[in-house]
Amino acid sequence: MQLLVTNSPFNEEQTELLNRLLPQLTESQRLWLSGYLTAYGSLAAFAAAPSGTPAQTPGLPSAPAASATGAASLAAPVSAPQPVSNEVTVLYGSQTGNAQRLAKSFSEKLKQHGFQVELSSMSDYKTNQLKKVRNLFILVSTHGEGDPPDSAISFYEFLHGKKAPKLEGTRFSVLSLGDSSYEFFCKTGKDFDKRLEELGAQRIAPRVDCDVDYDEPAAEWMEQAIQALLGASQSSAVPAEAAALAGAAVLPQVSVPVGGAAAVATVAAVAGTATAVVEKAAPAYSRTNPFQAEVLENLNLNGRGSTQETHHLELSLEGSGFQFEPGDCLGIFPQNHPELVDELIAELGWNPEQLVVVNKQGEERPIRDALLNQFEITVLTKPVVEQLANLRGNSGLKELFAPGQEHRFREYANGRDLLDLVRDYSLRGLPASDLIPLLRKIPARLYSIASSQLAYPDEAHLTIRTVRYEAHGRTRYGVCSSQIADRVQPGDTLPVYVHQNPNFKLPSDSGTPIIMIGPGTGVAPFRAFLQEREEIGADGKVWLFFGDRNFLTDFLYQVEWQRWLKDGVLTRMDVAFSRDRKEKVYVQHRMLEKSRELFRWLEDGASVYVCGDEKHMAHDVHKALLSIIAREGGLNEEAAEAYLSDMQKQKRYQRDVY
Repeated sequence: MQLLVTNSPFNEEQTELLNRLLPQLTESQRLWLSGYLTAYGSLAAFAAAPSGTPAQTPGLPSAPAASATGAASLAAPVSAPQPVSNEVTVLYGSQTGNAQRLAKSFSEKLKQHGFQVELSSMSDYKTNQLKKVRNLFILVSTHGEGDPPDSAISFYEFLHGKKAPKLEGTRFSVLSLGDSSYEFFCKTGKDFDKRLEELGAQRIAPRVDCDVDYDEPAAEWMEQAIQALLGASQSSAVPAEAAALAGAAVLPQVSVPVGGAAAVATVAAVAGTATAVVEKAAPAYSRTNPFQAEVLENLNLNGRGSTQETHHLELSLEGSGFQFEPGDCLGIFPQNHPELVDELIAELGWNPEQLVVVNKQGEERPIRDALLNQFEITVLTKPVVEQLANLRGNSGLKELFAPGQEHRFREYANGRDLLDLVRDYSLRGLPASDLIPLLRKIPARLYSIASSQLAYPDEAHLTIRTVRYEAHGRTRYGVCSSQIADRVQPGDTLPVYVHQNPNFKLPSDSGTPIIMIGPGTGVAPFRAFLQEREEIGADGKVWLFFGDRNFLTDFLYQVEWQRWLKDGVLTRMDVAFSRDRKEKVYVQHRMLEKSRELFRWLEDGASVYVCGDEKHMAHDVHKALLSIIAREGGLNEEAAEAYLSDMQKQKRYQRDVY
């Protein structure tokens, strides 16, 4: 809104200054300024006194005349009612680290506004404290087919069980992360939201469900939640910022852009003057500002005659400033297949050079460029197709969502893309301005980093299996894997960022035995594990279970494993090649064959790591572990599950599954 003298209490000079400043403020700057102005007004009111010699309280903003005891009165309990609650509990459930990272960011924002924050993973939280919580915020992802992430399972079961306490005095809000291409989108967050309400808690801010492009909606949820808390506190007490200013006379740090680079501005109210100290820092590459990494090597690891194609990709990170540990991932923002883009444009009858808006900032790009680099077109998500059905009034599309017929969309969307939809439902002529705003951004593809930064300081290695298959009369391609296999050469660059995964990390004690289970490309992080352990001279025992189709053509990194076995970095290795014999054998079969020794390792404190396919492999490995624990430990099913659950809580059973 444009401020005018006629629609605001400001004079002409003030409105001109505000109109120049306000549109340039970032979200965090707006939040900070809002809290600052509220605190400033409260301090001025408290500092005012009916009589006495004017005095300036050191370290506080200038205010009307105050008594000599003005500073003390600011903090005195009798000066104002006690706040509703200044304590906030933030719990997160995270599989790959997104919810955890957002929870940490949210906690920092809350602290900047003067709140006392308890931040905890759901797996570490003491549930007997829950009934005492007055302000509760849940940040949680949904894993697989609507399941809680591993770190949230115990808390989820507690909250949905008979021991869950009544929470009439608790205010809450939920931020839910998910992927709308899955049927049970954000189900875990929805379940928490519903259950907290059932237990009597009051919703302080609406739940927000985030798709893969979660940055903006997550930021909006944080702002709304903080404003709701501030509003509740201000209705019955002096704002938290006023107390913080009275006690410390220093306002929080906020990050602001300076000259296009990241900078830190520390604003301190000293002797009535706000002084900004700006320190320039190097540009920070991240998910929202990816680094262009040069491709150093791109090799097919499979032998001649293999039915598979697995690429070993080496990228230069020199100049990126990235730091990572074994277990972390590298995100790549891929490009859609040019042939698919051209076919889609032709089918819709669009001009590939027509400009379309690609973001909320109003940036425009040619349609072909936007479909190549900006928007997802290979997956049909329910929200997109539903909006399209309502937009066009297409009776055929609406039938996919008929009451009681929810399975129809799921069955249609399986293995189909936007081009199929356009052809099957006669969408030719649909204006780009109608369709483009409905599409979600291309999500980054996360790949476990297959190298140690200690061994390769300026590089990251990835292990990527090419996806190609036939479905509904057409050849389909994995968006990123086919780009790597067919269109990326050494010397090219790819937009990348490091994704920390705090839930898949080597033990802090290098002497701890570890068991690694990673068939196919799931072995990638274990290559990084062994490189790291070799560099630091770790002396703990290491056991690797690896599987693939054929020994001769699909034994990924065979020479490296053999060298590590020879050098003692790898203690033992068991392999399973499913297509080399009539009866298929997989890694879980090898585990069961070594049942007694594997259990002995567990009893000796070994940590277990599983990486790879979730739907089949990870499920089967989990069952095998339960069977081994029950058989060798002489336990019933319930006790075996408790044994494995306890390992999870101790972070001795970690999974990176997809």
